[in-house]
Amino acid sequence: MSGNNVEADASRCCASCGIAEVDELKLTECTDCDLVKYCSDACQHDHKLQHEEACKKRAAELRD
Repeated sequence: MSGNNVEADASRCCASCGIAEVDELKLTECTDCDLVKYCSDACQHDHKLQHEEACKKRAAELRD
């Protein structure tokens, strides 16, 4: 399996719990940076500290 396939698969999983997006479960992108997706508000909240630095950096890039 190539690295690109791994990245594509990761982009369809919740960044916090790792659950995959399926027809019944749609993931929501981080509204500030669009780098990660979450299956619930609780997962987004739980992952906030881990994601905060990358999110701020990407959000700044998007604004520029």
